Amino acid sequence: MISKAATGQSWELEAARAGEQAARQAIEQLGRAPLSFGWVISSAALSFDEVLAGVLEVTGEMPLIGLSSSAEIGEAGRTRKSVLVGLVSGSGFGARAGWWPDFQRDSRKCVARMLEELQPQPEIKTLLLAGDGLGSDAQVLVDELSKLRLSSLGCLTGGDLSSGKTYQSAGRRSGSGGLAGAILQGEIAVGVGVGHGWQPVGALTQVTRVQGPWVRTLEGQPPNEVYARYFGNVARNWVYPPLNELVRLYPLGLEDNGGYAIHAPIRMEADGSLRMNNPIKEGSYANLMIGTQAACSAAVHQAANQAMAALQGATPKFGLLFVDAAWAALLELEPLFEVQALRTVLGAQIPWIGGYTLGQVYRSSLDHPPQLLNQHIEVVLLG
Repeated sequence: MISKAATGQSWELEAARAGEQAARQAIEQLGRAPLSFGWVISSAALSFDEVLAGVLEVTGEMPLIGLSSSAEIGEAGRTRKSVLVGLVSGSGFGARAGWWPDFQRDSRKCVARMLEELQPQPEIKTLLLAGDGLGSDAQVLVDELSKLRLSSLGCLTGGDLSSGKTYQSAGRRSGSGGLAGAILQGEIAVGVGVGHGWQPVGALTQVTRVQGPWVRTLEGQPPNEVYARYFGNVARNWVYPPLNELVRLYPLGLEDNGGYAIHAPIRMEADGSLRMNNPIKEGSYANLMIGTQAACSAAVHQAANQAMAALQGATPKFGLLFVDAAWAALLELEPLFEVQALRTVLGAQIPWIGGYTLGQVYRSSLDHPPQLLNQHIEVVLLG
């Protein structure tokens, strides 16, 4: 079982030094306890390979998953241009991790290779995932995982939208546009919870043309014209910064079992279409959605309480937080928002690290298929 967990964070400008410093902070808290598993979240502004090299200089060989983020969430709240490292020690449980390239180029082949090499068996507890969130076909991932009775969770990584690059790693292997995964097994409990803070604005629109990951028309018009009509500004401004990226604040919501399945655009393209990473069917009727601070606060509490309940009495020792990038834009002036809301449920004793993502992978139970989510917060507790 997990005996102890610790985190470290560095704002060093030199990438390798930042990774080394964050890892050393965590190691010093663990003392002589053997390392079992770790997680790295690094700013996309830093060289990911160098960050990883700095971390491994301190930790040595170990199952270690990493990802890039547009911003990081630590004990100090939301920050940028930093590195977070979380390390877990204990006995009676194990982890196996791997990284596979080309998730962006050939998602199906990449997922097949991951499952072949990790070889998840019935006794496996959990599969933790971090995959490219910009150009991959993430629906393939959840479709393939739905064929297995395996608890699956994780995120679609964010990064630098201007360059189109996201980074993932496992062990010493890393790169852009790939897929990282880690199998957890043995005496370890995993609890997961999700929630979102978005509500319909009362505008129902039909998705009239879809081409691959792009929504080309809503109501027969380019989406930028529809968004201008409902949310203001002129249509041409929606295809330029900052609105072309802030469009993620206004996702499409399909009614689903009394709630909403949210499909959020990554950006508005130059031709006015929406680039998605959570596919939506042509002909669907979708609600235009907006987020509120009050609803997001309720979502944090919901996710944290779900995760605690899913531990089934086990003591939480370490936490991971995957928050949709839209939250950072919505709560730009509230850098401590997620931290303060989370502490009201979990207290201040559980070490955790988090980052902003372009999607979340979640499976509520083995009787339900995995889901590809947008706009959610996902709380993962290890105990």
